[in-house]
Amino acid sequence: MRKIKKKDTVIFIAGSSKGHVGEVMSVSGNRVKVTGGNIVKKAVKPNPQLNQEGGIISREAAVDISNIAIYNQVTNKADRVGFSFIDGKKLRVYKSNGEQIDKI
Repeated sequence: MRKIKKKDTVIFIAGSSKGHVGEVMSVSGNRVKVTGGNIVKKAVKPNPQLNQEGGIISREAAVDISNIAIYNQVTNKADRVGFSFIDGKKLRVYKSNGEQIDKI
């Protein structure tokens, strides 16, 4: 079971977006894309088949999973993830206060 999943609220703890809170868009191996975080400029060629214009666009780039932490909305801080068995299911919990992250 992963500690960080899609649609989790996370906070950047390192890098140029340090302190930014956003939602996980995708997780691929040890790389994560977060909405509004780690914005990069990318040059795009025009594609008439897709009706796409060329130019420079801004988009989110993947960041290493070690540069983010799960965001605890109760304490408004970064937190660590632990695991707990509740009703025979393995669920993620916040290490600081023991509250569940996953809904049953």
